[in-house]
Amino acid sequence: MRSLVCVGECMIELNQQGPDAAPGGSTPMVRTYGGDVLNTAVYAARSLNGQCRVAFATALGDDPYSGDMMAAWREEGIDTGAVLRFPGRLPGLYAIRTDADGERSFHYWRDRAAARDLFQHPDSAALTGKLVDADMLYFSGISLAILDEQGRMALLQAAKSVREAGGHVAFDTNYRPRLWPDAGDASAAMEQALRVSTIALPSLEDAAALSLGDDAERIIDRFRALGVEETVVKDGPHPTIVAGPGQPPIPLDQPVVERPLDTTAAGDSFNGAYLARRLLGGPPEQAAQDGRTMAAWVVRHQGAIVPPMPEEAE
Repeated sequence: MRSLVCVGECMIELNQQGPDAAPGGSTPMVRTYGGDVLNTAVYAARSLNGQCRVAFATALGDDPYSGDMMAAWREEGIDTGAVLRFPGRLPGLYAIRTDADGERSFHYWRDRAAARDLFQHPDSAALTGKLVDADMLYFSGISLAILDEQGRMALLQAAKSVREAGGHVAFDTNYRPRLWPDAGDASAAMEQALRVSTIALPSLEDAAALSLGDDAERIIDRFRALGVEETVVKDGPHPTIVAGPGQPPIPLDQPVVERPLDTTAAGDSFNGAYLARRLLGGPPEQAAQDGRTMAAWVVRHQGAIVPPMPEEAE
């Protein structure tokens, strides 16, 4: 069975229910979990529906919350054999607050998250073997940002090995400025990732912020010069630009969603459906159509992990 292995971080999420309380009061919060690469793994697993194996590679603690996460991932059909556990450590945590106008803000506690030391675990050599054996390896700019230099190089070396063995390496820039010393450092690290990638899934906004191109054609040309075989440029509700191996860029209109409820995980869900179709051998254009359909479904719901699409639930 072909395999997709996704490498990243998942955190405990505290989601505030309703607007801020008055000073000194309290507001109910719901505990769940979230992470960009984990979101992609979930939507890939749903799209594949058992046709290929999807695994999530990360590090967690030995606490009950880490156990709850893993149980939830297994319920989604995700293989947790590449999850490493650190005794006495914890996952990262973030809270989402909503003001009276419905605007959301995010607050993070992740400096000591176990995922940061993924490649320093005693079993990291065995983990690397699992990454190298993947038919498709996926990670993001956040995956790079949370790792130290040693861990980052270990991940990129594993990606290089996958590509050299004839597999696919997929990468989403997913740039979060607060995780990097500056944009220059982020851009340099992401260029290293692009050099070992066969598939790139950037947003136009990220690429421009990283000085990697300010329109789709420039981004595609830049990425091809770095060795990327196919690039998909996402731009929110605007057309998605798809450039398969040796093909000119093709614009694909987005499905119309007149009133998106929540755009959280729109790009992550696109990636999951896109990579699933490519892993099954579908062409980039068909994969992008699948991605657009999935993202259009997700933004009609609140939260990162939404109920399955009707055809997924069958």
